[in-house]
Amino acid sequence: MIAALKKKETFQKYLKSLRFALYCTTHPLDGFWDLTHEKRGTYAAANTILILTLLIRVMKLRYTSFIFMTVYWEDINIFLYIASIAFPLAMFVVGNWGLTTLFDGKGRLGQVYMASCYALTPYPLMQFPLMIFSNFVTVDEAEFYSALSAISLVWAALLFVAAMGQIHEFNMGKNILFIFASLFAMLVIVFILLLFFSMISQGIAYFISLAKEIMFRL
Repeated sequence: MIAALKKKETFQKYLKSLRFALYCTTHPLDGFWDLTHEKRGTYAAANTILILTLLIRVMKLRYTSFIFMTVYWEDINIFLYIASIAFPLAMFVVGNWGLTTLFDGKGRLGQVYMASCYALTPYPLMQFPLMIFSNFVTVDEAEFYSALSAISLVWAALLFVAAMGQIHEFNMGKNILFIFASLFAMLVIVFILLLFFSMISQGIAYFISLAKEIMFRL
């Protein structure tokens, strides 16, 4: 009985934190402050928003009208397509957290991740109905669709800015500076990863050639 009550309370907290994402989209300054400082956000809700974003991005390939999106399935790798969002997001979270930690940023790694996921909320909220709407509009109405699609992206970008400012308690100028610095940090992370995997591949190739040489001499 107690376990059932705890599960019910946990689920209710999850639903409440998921609904709170809607508040963050319309009241970003208060919302993202309360998200972490008042602990009104949860990782479960953040993960749900991220999964919905990735799912809808993939669904758009299949269900968006050919007027707005032409898909050549033989050239698409779904896993790479998903990674095109998940990997940059992960690099931004790590890069932003790493830089802001050095300059008195208040946000922890988990908080940066949670706020980043909550900032994605406009994308699934708008892109899902737009995906359906695309099948009922004509070419002449394409600009309306494109404008709404662009609004969802700009809205999410503005929420990212607001989220990082509230999480780290930075003023606007310092916040913008560190967001651009985080983008540069993403490039550095990519360079380090490429260098690391290059060294690993060269090391593996060396030991394989060494083993072949030993086998040949034996």
